[in-house]
Amino acid sequence: MLQVKNISFRYKKQAILRNISFDVAAGAHFSIIGESGSGKSTLLKLLYGTYDLDEGHIFWKDSKILGPKYNLIIGPDFMKYVAQEFDLMPFTTVAENIGTFLSNFFPEEKQERINELLDVVELRPFANIKVKELSGGQKQRVALAKAIARQPEIILLDEPFSHIDNFKKQSLRRNLFKYLKEKNITCIVATHDKDDVLSFSDDMIVLHDHNILVNAAPQHLYNHPKHKLVASFFGEFNEIPNHGIVYAHQIKLDDSSSLKATVKRSYYKGYYYLIEADLNGDMIFFENDTSIPLEDIVSLSIVK
Repeated sequence: MLQVKNISFRYKKQAILRNISFDVAAGAHFSIIGESGSGKSTLLKLLYGTYDLDEGHIFWKDSKILGPKYNLIIGPDFMKYVAQEFDLMPFTTVAENIGTFLSNFFPEEKQERINELLDVVELRPFANIKVKELSGGQKQRVALAKAIARQPEIILLDEPFSHIDNFKKQSLRRNLFKYLKEKNITCIVATHDKDDVLSFSDDMIVLHDHNILVNAAPQHLYNHPKHKLVASFFGEFNEIPNHGIVYAHQIKLDDSSSLKATVKRSYYKGYYYLIEADLNGDMIFFENDTSIPLEDIVSLSIVK
């Protein structure tokens, strides 16, 4: 497993991470979330050995991850890191990029492997197109396929779908994470997108103020949010006196309730409306099947 023990890191005099500890089992899907500037990308780079630690240790099984003070070339052989800037060869084809690190001694096996990965990232029709002619989202998909070509033991993904259109993102996410699970490749994802986490992660950490705010399974954190930062990652929420953190979908119209609010706006969301209302001087949000006229007074109940 990956073992991260009490690591700290400063950039110049600025503390980025303090006393970070967690374990990730082999083959697990682990997510890192947090606000912009919370240290998500820095943590991935520390796991890859891009920087030297100020304190603590990182081990993958029996191998200690060391930084540039100890390694001429950063990044251990058993690990791949896909950054938000893609390390691709622009004047060669998609297939050639994916097959960069595959042996030429067995050309048929190499081509089969390239085709398999082209299907994973849904780029088979672009196999012979030069990378420089691709969109940003297509380049990101090439980078993902290239990273898993030699089946690393562990892969680090920094916002892996940030450049990819929504209509492609859903199927690509399922294909990639399914493939990693089938091959028992440990996956660590830094993300701001809950859809990278809820259906796929075994565990997740939330970074805040240089530390780990929480570390648990996403289902537990979703159902029992103790912090506003955690709730905001999963969706629209409210903080209501005597009720704590309440998601918008947990507030229902209820004529028998004494909890009254005045409707201020309805937002069309497709299969529901998000209703903004004034509750005792505080603005809250709840979901409803239909729009509600402005200034209507509604009775609400909270169902957790």
